[in-house]
Amino acid sequence: MNIPRRLLCVITDQHTNPVELARMALEGGAGMVQLRRKSTSGRDLFEWTLRIQALCREHGALFIVNDRVDIALASHADGVHLGQQDMPVTSARKLLGTETLIGVSVSNTAEAAKAAKDGADYLGAGHIFPTGSKEKPMPPIGTAAIRPIIEASKLPVIAIGGIEVCNAAEVIAAGASGVAVISAVSGSEDPVVATRELVKHIRQ
Repeated sequence: MNIPRRLLCVITDQHTNPVELARMALEGGAGMVQLRRKSTSGRDLFEWTLRIQALCREHGALFIVNDRVDIALASHADGVHLGQQDMPVTSARKLLGTETLIGVSVSNTAEAAKAAKDGADYLGAGHIFPTGSKEKPMPPIGTAAIRPIIEASKLPVIAIGGIEVCNAAEVIAAGASGVAVISAVSGSEDPVVATRELVKHIRQ
């Protein structure tokens, strides 16, 4: 399973109904949905996973579970995305096998090289621009960091952090295979239109 070029990944937020947000993002043309909800029960997360995964398959999109390897495994999700403090890639790979995508969040070339060595399939690089979606202890890495991360890992990079319609094309031009957004879609008045506009700028 590969990461398509010029991919838009919409990540669910902490407040919007994740199934409804996924439906609207997919209607707008998102190629990947990532279910991310830090504070919820495993039961709810699993139920959302099954429903969003079904929607993604209807639209030919990828479905990724954030952090929870167990949920990804039980639901046969397309993949899981791991942070630097989550389960090691090597352990996740033993559980998930070779057909499941494993993405890893990175912010520098050392983390990128290690993720690649450990068996990651793609990287989530960021944060690229200032963002208010969650607190960040470090400053933005900027688009100039994308190419070195790709060269250090030889993996597709999905850029994240402060990406909007006005700068999405710039991120793709810097070498990213795709972009991931949270508030640019979930915080918009019309998530379908917001997604559609992002896809247009990514693919132009």
